[in-house]
Amino acid sequence: MRRSSREYVFKLVFEYTFYGAENASTLEFFLADADLNEEDRAYIRDCYDGVTENMDRLKAKLGSKLERFTVERLYRPDMVVLLIALYELERGETPAKIVVNEAVDLAKKYGTEKSGGFVNGVLAKFVKENADEA
Repeated sequence: MRRSSREYVFKLVFEYTFYGAENASTLEFFLADADLNEEDRAYIRDCYDGVTENMDRLKAKLGSKLERFTVERLYRPDMVVLLIALYELERGETPAKIVVNEAVDLAKKYGTEKSGGFVNGVLAKFVKENADEA
């Protein structure tokens, strides 16, 4: 169910980028999904809150690895996928390979035909940087 949980987080953060505030109604609607277990619900809450509370810092971190783009000019679905993946990489609870793979899958589903490769390339810079620091 983690895949559908990530998709819910994507939709919640995507909505947040338009309104600049968390939407408790949308969150509760998604959390009411009977197929989710408590671990999935906790993941959704944590990621949603973590990304929204750290939005400016995550955007700055993302911007530090972009070439020829600013965060504001990114295709919004790609930006949201990248912000969620950065938050997950920082948490360190999920192996980087899984975070990147799931992010690429989300980008392919909600982005353009080039989104998967773009997201993969940007996240590879962060994964390499983290590996170099370890």
